[in-house]
Amino acid sequence: MCSGSCPGTRWRSGWRWCRGQSGGRARAQDAVPGRVGDVRGVRGCGCGRANATTVIVARLVQGAGAGLVNSQLIGTIQDVFHGVGRTRALGMYAVVAGVSSALGPALGGVLVSVAGPGAGWRWCLLLSVPCGVVTLALAARQLPQPQRVSEGRLDGWGLLCVAVLTVSSMMPFITGTHVGWWVAAVIGSVVALVVGHRRRVRVGKVPLVHPALTRSAPFVLGTVVAMAQFGSAMAASLVLVLFLQSGLGMSALTAAAVTLPSAVAMVATSAIAWRVVRRIGSHAVTLGTGLGIVMLLVGALVVVVVPALVLPVALAVVQLAWGAANGLSLSPNQARVLRHAPAEAAGVAGAILQMSQRVAAAVCLSAISGVYLRAGTPEAAFVHASLVCAGLLVAALVACVVLTRVDAGSTSDGAPRPPRLVVGTGATGGGQAPT
Repeated sequence: MCSGSCPGTRWRSGWRWCRGQSGGRARAQDAVPGRVGDVRGVRGCGCGRANATTVIVARLVQGAGAGLVNSQLIGTIQDVFHGVGRTRALGMYAVVAGVSSALGPALGGVLVSVAGPGAGWRWCLLLSVPCGVVTLALAARQLPQPQRVSEGRLDGWGLLCVAVLTVSSMMPFITGTHVGWWVAAVIGSVVALVVGHRRRVRVGKVPLVHPALTRSAPFVLGTVVAMAQFGSAMAASLVLVLFLQSGLGMSALTAAAVTLPSAVAMVATSAIAWRVVRRIGSHAVTLGTGLGIVMLLVGALVVVVVPALVLPVALAVVQLAWGAANGLSLSPNQARVLRHAPAEAAGVAGAILQMSQRVAAAVCLSAISGVYLRAGTPEAAFVHASLVCAGLLVAALVACVVLTRVDAGSTSDGAPRPPRLVVGTGATGGGQAPT
């Protein structure tokens, strides 16, 4: 809501920091094991009465608390549910996210309209407080008791490398300066992460990313798909809000009405995604990803050719199909990735998946919003940003195709399937059984 409620160009630099710093810190913290009871409740109070600098610092702390929680969400689903039940649980998780996405902008728009742009965004941030308190109470009563499964120490070096990698990837788009230094920092953090990973494995310690996960081709490919999907979805939604408010001059409440169909469609398709998976299997992810690419391109075309008078209505229709595409692809892909998590790393697979998605979201939000803010006219900015998002989904689509082939020839732990024994012949392979 900060992005939709901070008026004027003087907020642009601070806005990018507000989005980027809370995102980056949360993404790095996603890798830290923790209890769901660590969920943040009142961190939003720091943002309720603040200037731009205070908002950035408070969002940094809030993001750290969010990272402790986010990694546990999918991890808990991974531990408690299995098979089709896991797909249904992830679908319901997406439904809840869709409902909050539908209610959040609308409620935020009402607050900004009633309280004004000066105080309205502060009230939007304070909404985290009652939500956090209710979450704490429900978590204490409903969630299973935590179980310690390892006495190993946290890979602090790996966590530091991921944090540096995430921030370094975002900084060129946030500041627009010293690009060469930030690229060097990205390369250096990747090298340091790989060296540290191998060293911990060599001495018998568990690294930040479990070695079994990096050896599982289906898990790695599925995580790549999830990163591209999540980053594209988050960035595309943010760019649309920017275009509606800063480009078309719409109020926060009216902009929320345009984005509402996306959330509604995502809720509906996420609720039935497990049924689609039962019928067509992993092709549901490919179908949803392909539809997402088409809708991003259609949205860009609509902005160019449709008159401004009816443009919000046309974009709302596009958002309806865009939300359906996300509902068909996001939770089924998450279920597929977790299904391929090796048994010895099943407990941390959800945290690694969540961390990867959040890192991708942080980088994509910074990069693609930078593309938008540095472009010429609002229409050109929206088109350029939409094409970048579509490019991310094209990469996801390619990974989906490869994953389908890998999935057909591997077991859940990524190992090759054993040769099939032909009944009655004592031979293996694809020969025909005697009749």
